[in-house]
Amino acid sequence: MKVGCIGLGDIAQKAYLPVLGGRPGLELHLQTRTPATLARVADGLHLPEEQRHTDLDSLLGQDLDAAFVHAPTTVHPDIVTRLLEAGVPTYVDKPLAYELADSVRLVELAEQRNVSLAVGFNRRYAPGYAQCADHPRELILMQKNRIGLPEEPRAMILDDFIHVVDTLRFLVPGPIDDVTVRARTRNGLLHHVVLQLAGDGFTALGVMNRLSGSAEEILEVSGQDTKRQVVNLAEVIDHKGQPTVRRRGDWVPVARQRGIEQVVLAFLDAVRAGKVLSARDALATHELCERVVRAVQETGA
Repeated sequence: MKVGCIGLGDIAQKAYLPVLGGRPGLELHLQTRTPATLARVADGLHLPEEQRHTDLDSLLGQDLDAAFVHAPTTVHPDIVTRLLEAGVPTYVDKPLAYELADSVRLVELAEQRNVSLAVGFNRRYAPGYAQCADHPRELILMQKNRIGLPEEPRAMILDDFIHVVDTLRFLVPGPIDDVTVRARTRNGLLHHVVLQLAGDGFTALGVMNRLSGSAEEILEVSGQDTKRQVVNLAEVIDHKGQPTVRRRGDWVPVARQRGIEQVVLAFLDAVRAGKVLSARDALATHELCERVVRAVQETGA
């Protein structure tokens, strides 16, 4: 199975290549426009010269079975378009694009060509979060905070808060009837944002504070007098009277803890089975993020 990896930045090197590089029966091809990075990363994986590429044309000439896109978001539309038009099943880091119109176009192109398109919402596969889908969820609260990182609203929401938005959508137990956004912006920078989703019998709150004094990610789901809390994707605390704590095992890889290994293998398994994956549900997350962006822009106007 020939698999291309486009873009060799931190996310590719730390999360995806450790998974892809060790899979049996997989012929990995790397592509980046930076020769020094290509040589260093490919040498570390002991890849021969014919599996190293400095341009997309060379990579597409390899008759790929699948591709992973880890290039900057600004070039996602062009790269993903080329892959889909070539009939290559494609996995791309979130977001698909910064502009909703581009995301819509890519999803429609994938459907027209009957080619798989998957967006990297790995938290759906993270063990701690996946287990929350089996817990009562009358109230859902997710916080993803940072230290000293106020940012332009669209970039912050599409690059980072999108994880919160997608996780809430994944966990809500029914249709969403109401969407409310609150935010604080100063001098064009977004300091914090709060998203509330509500439906029949449930409320979900997503919070991001870029001036919180702490880098943390906490998910809580509660209902029927029980609560499950997941701290930094690694520690699961169940509350029903006396709390019980489950921590990530010492030998559990970070990629598995964060769901990256699982989402990669699920994508590759679908490709092998000839199953065409749809990005329609991922597009719904992008559409909700666009609503958040517009609400924040109105707040700061």
